[in-house]
Amino acid sequence: MNKQELISKIAKDMEVSKSKANDMLNCTVEAIKGALKKGQRVQLIGFGTFLVRQRKARMGRNPKTGETIQIKARKVPAFSAGSELKKMLR
Repeated sequence: MNKQELISKIAKDMEVSKSKANDMLNCTVEAIKGALKKGQRVQLIGFGTFLVRQRKARMGRNPKTGETIQIKARKVPAFSAGSELKKMLR
C-alpha cells in the first residue's frame, strides 16, 4: 500500500474527502516526526512505538577502495511493533 492508497482508504472509512484525508495523514506524520526530533517516543498501544535510537561510532570499510574508515555516532529512527500487531501477523 502506498501513500495515495492509504489516503483513499482513510477517506472511504472516515467518509471525508481525499483532500481532508491527505491533511489528516500529513498532520499525523508531522506530529510523529516532530516528537522524534525532540527525542520523544510515540507509542500507539496495540500498534507499536516510534523511537530514536543512538547508533555508536564504529569502524567501517570503503567498499570501493577497501580503506578502513571511522563511522560517526548518530541517531536513527526506529519502530518497535506492538504485541497486537505481532499476534495479527502470526
